[in-house]
Amino acid sequence: MKAAPLIAALEKYDHIDQKLVHTGQHYDHNMSKVFFDELGIPKPDYSLEVGSGSHAQQTAAIMLKFEELATEHAIDLLIVYGDVNSTIATALVAAKQGIPIAHMEAGLRSFDHDMPEEINRILTDRISNLYFTPSRDGNENLSKEGVDADKIHLVGNVMIDTLARLLPQAKAPSELAEQFAASSEGYALVTLHRPSNVDEPNMLKDIVDSLNRISQHTHILFPVHPRTRARMETLNLAPENPERFHLMEPAGYLNFIWLQQHARVVLTDSGGVQEESTYLQVPCLTLRANTERPITCTSGTNKLIGQDLALFESETLDILNGKERKCQIPELWDGKTGERTADIISRYLQ
Repeated sequence: MKAAPLIAALEKYDHIDQKLVHTGQHYDHNMSKVFFDELGIPKPDYSLEVGSGSHAQQTAAIMLKFEELATEHAIDLLIVYGDVNSTIATALVAAKQGIPIAHMEAGLRSFDHDMPEEINRILTDRISNLYFTPSRDGNENLSKEGVDADKIHLVGNVMIDTLARLLPQAKAPSELAEQFAASSEGYALVTLHRPSNVDEPNMLKDIVDSLNRISQHTHILFPVHPRTRARMETLNLAPENPERFHLMEPAGYLNFIWLQQHARVVLTDSGGVQEESTYLQVPCLTLRANTERPITCTSGTNKLIGQDLALFESETLDILNGKERKCQIPELWDGKTGERTADIISRYLQ
């Protein structure tokens, strides 16, 4: 979702020859190949196929394989996205070989060092050369950390480019989803994958119990992340009423944005979903104590719940009962971030 708009925008510049590296960190078919197909991203020029593993194993494997590419090719700029292991692994290789780095979604901070993604974000920003921020809080964070102002560029949220472009093509994943959407109760859309929620057996059990209670008031659609499904199966956790609380396979992008667009409320621990629901103006409750995307709370539709499941249930019921909050789409979340970014990169390379 983040790479597609910039890849398309950079294709318009004759003096730029771009190559796409797919590390294989996201290896599940529905969470990788389907996204390439639906987003119109060209076939990767290089596939590292690292697969799963611990943070150290995955990061090391990416570094070893990407180092071979970086040694073989004359690279003028490495563009990295977000805060995953692929981001920091490739950036480290580039920095040690003197290759300039551009970081998309730079400057985001949750200020929670227990999150692996926060470590990735901070370290990537320490060694980057161009910083493309999605919101003004990113600029402020980088300035406080000593980054030169002329290296920081507020360009907006590149993921919203993809959402705005493909929203007209969004489609329901199943007849059941359409039935839930058309019902008087509607549905809540759930996504869970953070270790703090799914790797702690008691916490995951309590969340499923809460969802079972919420399903008495609205239908629930839950596209289950592979890690989350494995944890639920180990703990023998399942919906009490599958007719109202439905577990789904991971959804492709076009299916998932349809699910968000038509939900009465989104219940999540995903950073990207916080942003998408804000753009779609759908209420969102986030099962985290902090977020690296605070603008989704200050301007958007998001509210942090932490792990207070009583609050989680009461806030969900308030939304279902019609409680609203004033919100707006953040600055420069207008579908043109890729174009703005490509223009800056073009001038940098010239």
